[in-house]
Amino acid sequence: MAPTLPSTPMATPVVVRPNSSLWDRVTTWVSENKAIVYTIAGVAVVVTGAGAVYYLRTSSSDSKDGTPRLSKKERRKQKQVEREAEAEAEKAAAAAAKQPQTGPAQPKPATVASEPSDELPEIDETTVLSLSDQERKEYSARLKEAGNKAYGAKDFSKAIELYSKAILCKPDPVYYSNRAACYNALADWDKVVEDTTAAIGLDPEYIKALNRRANAYDHLGKYSEALLDFTASCIIDGFRNEQSAQAVERLLKKFADSRAKEILASKPPKLPSATFVSNYLQSFRPKPRPAGLEDSVEIPEDTGKGLLQLGLKHLDNKAGSGYEPAAKAFENALEHGDLGEFEALAYNMRGTFRCLKGNHEDALSDLSKSIELDPAMTQSYIKRASMNLELGAPEKAEEDFEKALQQNEADPDIYYHRAQLHFIKGAFPEASKDYQKSIDLDPDFIFSHIQLGVTQYKMGSIASSMATFRRCMKKFDKVPDVYNYYGEILLDQSKYQEAIDKFDMAIELEKETKPMCMNVLPLINKSLALFQWKQDFAEAEKLCEKALIIDPECDIAVATMAQLLLQQGKVTEALKYFERTAELARTEGELVNALSYAEATRTQIQVQEKYPKLASKLSGAGNPGMMR
Repeated sequence: MAPTLPSTPMATPVVVRPNSSLWDRVTTWVSENKAIVYTIAGVAVVVTGAGAVYYLRTSSSDSKDGTPRLSKKERRKQKQVEREAEAEAEKAAAAAAKQPQTGPAQPKPATVASEPSDELPEIDETTVLSLSDQERKEYSARLKEAGNKAYGAKDFSKAIELYSKAILCKPDPVYYSNRAACYNALADWDKVVEDTTAAIGLDPEYIKALNRRANAYDHLGKYSEALLDFTASCIIDGFRNEQSAQAVERLLKKFADSRAKEILASKPPKLPSATFVSNYLQSFRPKPRPAGLEDSVEIPEDTGKGLLQLGLKHLDNKAGSGYEPAAKAFENALEHGDLGEFEALAYNMRGTFRCLKGNHEDALSDLSKSIELDPAMTQSYIKRASMNLELGAPEKAEEDFEKALQQNEADPDIYYHRAQLHFIKGAFPEASKDYQKSIDLDPDFIFSHIQLGVTQYKMGSIASSMATFRRCMKKFDKVPDVYNYYGEILLDQSKYQEAIDKFDMAIELEKETKPMCMNVLPLINKSLALFQWKQDFAEAEKLCEKALIIDPECDIAVATMAQLLLQQGKVTEALKYFERTAELARTEGELVNALSYAEATRTQIQVQEKYPKLASKLSGAGNPGMMR
């Protein structure tokens, strides 16, 4: 199945943006060209030739190279050599983890079927000193067995006492881990951390102790520490333990969700990149300014109408530097008031920029006020629908599109943006119909044609899609966007040289037609084409750097650079870019995704620093011949 293509970013902030296809292409290339890819529970853990491990959120449930798995015979043999007490302790720990308790569990009264008390040695810190090494070894084994029986009878306090005496005789990692299992059953997470840390200190690659400590850290809300332990466990175990791999994904999400809420609570509203704002604004067909707000009409700039006119002038300049002043002008216009018949437009524009800044609650309020003042302004319904879609309320979005059609069923913008709703829901035939309707009503709006071609491609109508793009290039031969998105179609078919030719054409036209606000997406697409085709990291990086010089706030360029660096094993440098991606995120969903990448990368660095032997294992794993 071909990787999913995006809906073009010109539609709305919620539309499946280009990074969807960019990441699809990155992850597809990785799975086909890197040494080892394990895909478990939606997280691809990639071991590169440079020893890099990272997590790619893909839609695939299976890796293309085939994850190494043990045979039934090998699994049985592995189980046979596992220590009996360890298996028992792990089972109880897992049960406790699935049913976390709010307080320490109350042990059930039980009679421990152990050796008679006179046969168990009386051990304390004083008497142990008089024992020989052989006696300590024998006594520790007997105390451990008695502890296992007490554990099996759920007499955890007695088991703790027996394991403690065994530890006095012989500080063995198994004894610490078994005692940690007792504390785990009692939900005494600090004690679990203490004992598993002691076990790991004696045996740094003790998988069960790592998993137990990770589980305790999870309960204590120390998600980064838990993630580090589960990751180390996965690497030691060769990624065979599916539960540990799933725990990595779960903890990444838990950490990212928690951190995202903290960040958003204090994050000041900020406009996204000029590329993003431009693409959003041009998703609406250009219309002349209302009579009375034209440039030829002189209006004092210290009035509401004058400020509204000023904001519209900034937008007409089509320069990235004008977006922030425009947003400020719309805010000030409504503060000054006395807008008369233009009040609905002012609310529409302020709501638009509040939406772009991620201030959704106030933006929805503004757009609703605009609709109240002028129900015939269909653009306000469309923008509110787009916001509802972005906020995960497609039913409300559908209602707004219906209301807009009731006002003006001949408005092509309504069909264009409603098609985006269908596209995101995967209803491609409906999307295709709406894009075609938009074209029928206004054949001169290029993005309807582009989106139709992308939708046809998604439906598997490759010939129709290619024909649509060829017609676009003939009709809109000076518009860079058509070459950029046709290039994406070609790249998806691995027609690398043809794709690069189209990206180059798009780049040149961007320079000619929009020198003050160049769209950097063709640069990023060309970067990825070279990355996939020739593994030309140096040139790919140069193109991303150029994109960031033109548009420093472009989150797609930042994220692409992060992945390119990560592919080369430049983990520390990649982390800086992932953190920058989180800073640029607009919505909670984008922020969670960025934080997940950043934390996974940070964990990799910590694994390499804390477990240097594991880092060397990963470097060796980069050679396919070393994996068996």
